Amino acid sequence: MKSELKDKTILLFDGYCNLCHSSVQFVLDHEKKSNLYFASLQSPVGIELMNEYSIDPKKTDSLVLIEDNKAYVKSSAALRLAKHLKGAYPLAFGFMIVPTFIRNSVYDFIARNRYKWFGKKDNCMVPNAELNKRFL
Repeated sequence: MKSELKDKTILLFDGYCNLCHSSVQFVLDHEKKSNLYFASLQSPVGIELMNEYSIDPKKTDSLVLIEDNKAYVKSSAALRLAKHLKGAYPLAFGFMIVPTFIRNSVYDFIARNRYKWFGKKDNCMVPNAELNKRFL
């Protein structure tokens, strides 16, 4: 991994998914501190990180959270991400007590249908100049 990426909390997201774009915007609007970094799964950085952490893009194609030099996927990524948000959202982390196979079944159902329900973009999200430094 590139040294400038070490020790950063990075959210990888599907750059073509409207739900994922909305989720990134939600995180930007509700994060406690502006310390999260973002990259689409399809970007060179996203591909490099997926390879670095041996994540198969055919099995995980919507959300990955890299935190403390560990990669979390699917529901674990989403619930860990909640800890970075303001208000009551960190309470969602309590759902980690639900067995992973149950959490990921729900997550996978939503992920499989996300394009049908929320649509798909023809290109990846382009951040404004202020946020650009947080997109890798």
